[in-house]
Amino acid sequence: MRVLHVITGLNAGGAEHQLRLLLRGLDGIECEVVTLTDPGPVADAIRADGVPVHVLRMRGNNDVTALPRLVRLIRAGRFDVVHTHLYRACVYGRVAARLAGVRHVVATEHSLGDGQIEGRRTTAAVRALYLAAERIAAGPTVAVSQAVEQRLVAWGVRPSRITVIPNGIDPAELAFDERRRRATRARYGIAADARVVGGLGRLEPTKRFDILIEAVRTLPDVTLLLVGDGSARQQLEAQAKCIADRVVFAGATDHARDALCAMDLLAAPSEQETFNLAVLEALANGLRVLYTTCPPLDEVAEPVVVATKLPPEAARYREAIRVELSTMDARDAAQTPYAAGALADAVRDLYANLANRSPQAAGKRR
Repeated sequence: MRVLHVITGLNAGGAEHQLRLLLRGLDGIECEVVTLTDPGPVADAIRADGVPVHVLRMRGNNDVTALPRLVRLIRAGRFDVVHTHLYRACVYGRVAARLAGVRHVVATEHSLGDGQIEGRRTTAAVRALYLAAERIAAGPTVAVSQAVEQRLVAWGVRPSRITVIPNGIDPAELAFDERRRRATRARYGIAADARVVGGLGRLEPTKRFDILIEAVRTLPDVTLLLVGDGSARQQLEAQAKCIADRVVFAGATDHARDALCAMDLLAAPSEQETFNLAVLEALANGLRVLYTTCPPLDEVAEPVVVATKLPPEAARYREAIRVELSTMDARDAAQTPYAAGALADAVRDLYANLANRSPQAAGKRR
């Protein structure tokens, strides 16, 4: 089986890393990747794993010249399945696959929130375009959590076309390492004995990192490490000006492990999440976690005792940070409720089911 994965971009990000992990687990399936826009560091990592990456160099959302180029690439590759990731890739990839004559089209919906998709506000036009492409493809949509499944149904996607396959993490890639802790703290200018609360993710208003700045403002012995970049950075830097000596803006990172090793506690006050990989990655690093929204933790059978759910209020986070940092004396054991192997196995089964339903396969069975 030959599968082409179509993704909007391959800069550092949760969906991009999920694609990389998925590809690593799909042994025996010939995969290639096409990124519509920026190849970025994740493209380099995928190529290093031996998977071809094509770059379409799309100039913007309305660059319709990308569609015939994508159709030609799909036809030339003679792919059995086209699997799309992220909004723009879902729209263009689904349409291109049908025009190229590919029978099986799969789309993974990584980032559909309430009233937003991939951090941007959803409009009637955005929703209509998404649904039109979904109906053209007439293939399964993978939701990364039950919360995303419910939002897709509310949008108008048929429940029978949705399958829930949670994101996964690779515990070996996130394990705590004392040498990495020391080196990363030195690189960020953080004292070896400092008590560090971390925030990990895009610096966008929906992540509510402003709550963390306010929470640590009156905790004079606590350093806040914010790892990521985005449109809210300037506003957050202005808010943190009065405690600038205790707030570190590390910028975006290709991989979270070093930053997580430098932290003592992860705090995630976002009210709007489709999965919240940062929380799962922190647990795999042995960190305790304070969070507001993390659908996969709400969906596991057994509660994770080192993860505490809080309302998105600075006072509540301040008190929880104070308590957690004053009571911890060692790193906790790593928690890995969602492993990458399960993700790859579920997607492999989905591909196999599609192949078994094809007319060619039905003919062979007869």
